[in-house]
Amino acid sequence: QVQLVESGGGSAHPGGSLRLACAVSGLTSSRNVMSWHRQRPGRKEREMVAVLGRAGDTTNYADSVKGRFTISRDHANNTVYLHMNSLKFEDTAIYYCNVIDNYRGYSGQGIQVTVSP
Repeated sequence: QVQLVESGGGSAHPGGSLRLACAVSGLTSSRNVMSWHRQRPGRKEREMVAVLGRAGDTTNYADSVKGRFTISRDHANNTVYLHMNSLKFEDTAIYYCNVIDNYRGYSGQGIQVTVSP
């Protein structure tokens, strides 16, 4: 069974940095689309933040995070990272790690990131 466990969230000041990690287990394929989404306070929908293609050589970012966030994957540890720099107040959200494995989507439990003075 595919499981995703996020870690590394917490609080940061504007302009600061955080790194989120997502430990993935139970994958049946080594080529997976992996992504981070977030749900900001007061909003019902989750928005895409960053996507890493199946081969690991393509990325796509939301306009709001381009140039500040980087998604990466460590195959040896089966971990996906979201490096977040130059954090802004509006980055405050619950962040979710997602993976598509054999055409099925899976999501982690979410982790809080708070950017405050």
